[in-house]
Amino acid sequence: MALTEYLIGQVLESGEKRFAALREFFPNAKQEDWRLEVAGQRVQIIKKDPTHGGILQFGTELVSAADRSIVAMLGASPGASTAVWIMGQIIERCFAEKLKEGGWSVKLKEMIPSYGQSLAENAALCQQVRAETAAVLNINNIKEVVTQ
Repeated sequence: MALTEYLIGQVLESGEKRFAALREFFPNAKQEDWRLEVAGQRVQIIKKDPTHGGILQFGTELVSAADRSIVAMLGASPGASTAVWIMGQIIERCFAEKLKEGGWSVKLKEMIPSYGQSLAENAALCQQVRAETAAVLNINNIKEVVTQ
């Protein structure tokens, strides 16, 4: 019920409230420089559940044919922060043989040096990736990774 109330509230939110939310992220925004575009509400996934009949989930899920000939993404559209990871999952799921024998993993590691490694478990690699990304994006205030 809380999710339904939230989604209805988002749809009915006034232009002023939407602009106030924008200004939380971009304080210098001027209302005359912006226009509202109706893009619809975020799509969710409803999965079967033996106890509840169905469970509403956020995010995305990949579903593929048993023979891996086709794959679909269900749920909310991915943002830039997840699109590469999702594509990696599709490649691993549908083209596993190419990764092993076709040399695709070499090309992926060339394009994504951290491919196949955990940034959460390797603080030095995480710091290296952050520094390289910051240099490309001209970001000068990157913080060090704190290890415990």
